[in-house]
Amino acid sequence: MSDTHAHSVAFVRMETIPQSAPPLAAAGPVRWGKDNLFATPANALLTIASLVVIYFILAATVPWILNGVWNAGSLSECREILQGTSGACFAVLTERWPQLLFGFQYPSEAYWRPTLAFVLMLVALAPVLFFDLPRKLLIITALFPFVAYWLIWGGTIWAPILALVGFIVGYLVYAKFVNRSFAVGFFGGIAAAFVVWALSGYIVPALTPEETLLSSVPSRDLGGYMLNMMLGVTCVSLSVPLGIVLALGRQSSMPLIKWVCVIFIEFIRGVPLITLLFVASVMLAFLFPPDQTVDLFIRVVIMITMFSSAYIAEVIRGGLAALPKGQYEAADSLGLDYAQAMRLIILPQALKISIPGIVNIAVGLFKDTTLVSVISMFDILGMIRGPILASTDWNGLYWELFLFACVVFFVVCYSISQYSQWLERRLATDHR
Repeated sequence: MSDTHAHSVAFVRMETIPQSAPPLAAAGPVRWGKDNLFATPANALLTIASLVVIYFILAATVPWILNGVWNAGSLSECREILQGTSGACFAVLTERWPQLLFGFQYPSEAYWRPTLAFVLMLVALAPVLFFDLPRKLLIITALFPFVAYWLIWGGTIWAPILALVGFIVGYLVYAKFVNRSFAVGFFGGIAAAFVVWALSGYIVPALTPEETLLSSVPSRDLGGYMLNMMLGVTCVSLSVPLGIVLALGRQSSMPLIKWVCVIFIEFIRGVPLITLLFVASVMLAFLFPPDQTVDLFIRVVIMITMFSSAYIAEVIRGGLAALPKGQYEAADSLGLDYAQAMRLIILPQALKISIPGIVNIAVGLFKDTTLVSVISMFDILGMIRGPILASTDWNGLYWELFLFACVVFFVVCYSISQYSQWLERRLATDHR
């Protein structure tokens, strides 16, 4: 009787049952594939067709890459090693990598100088790209352009020092007059910096040769991927602030400033970049006195910066137009002048909205630096189509060289894109 009563009492569990793993078809790769690749018959058909195409591409390229030859002195020697089998001749990269990276005229004993400048560039960009770092590191960012110029071009150290003095004088003039008028402070700062730069043209030649610590390298000796990086970084850095000025000028209440900016933007946007490069190469030199010449690198930087700044100005103008009118009214209610309102309230919000467009232009600008090869500047594509393929040892070799160019450009452009997405998430540009 007692045993029967004991078995009739219900069991009460004192702890929770461990969670069981979901069925294989309800989670994991199987569920992901079902939802994303085979959700409908049409999706399943497209997935299968895509897999077939990918298979044929990989079946042709993977053996070609894995069977590549890395040690050979010429294309004919590569073919002898391959003995009729399919394989890449990557030996051209191992033999000609200095020309692909630095050009064929840059002194080999000075390769450490642009390499050091590249490392310093990463350090200088860190406090700008990642704003959680201490603001004191911006001093490195401000000094980097002058140090990089001295490392890459060499010559007397007084040239970058006097250029730095010019920028400091220009900033002091801007800070003194900007509270009275933004235009007066901005253009006054530019004028002061230009005066110091002009005077440096007379001061630098008077310095003793002993002040030259690095051997001088002319701009015509620059080349390879180094030239693409220099043009990309320099032009993007200059075009963003110039684009901001043009965007603000286009919205100015002063008719003269407004129409100058409008005409500049519309004219530049209506002209192909390659046309501007030909102007920089041929026609721009006629605007200077006969006894003075401006370096081709500087002329190209001017034209590419003008081209990209016009597009960036339109992107930033769209960001300014997207802000509600209440933001401008709030700045007026706080008693802020034009420069303070733009610096503290309007521009930070407009630039946040404009991040995707600015990054898109920066990526396109970096890829467009390859157009300088048409005006006899030996960037990485100019090196491939010129000295390398013109040599009898590697004549007829294309895929390996252009694949290398694609990889190095993809690494930089993809890095810029990923940083843009990270920055958008960090700043919450979608206002969620």
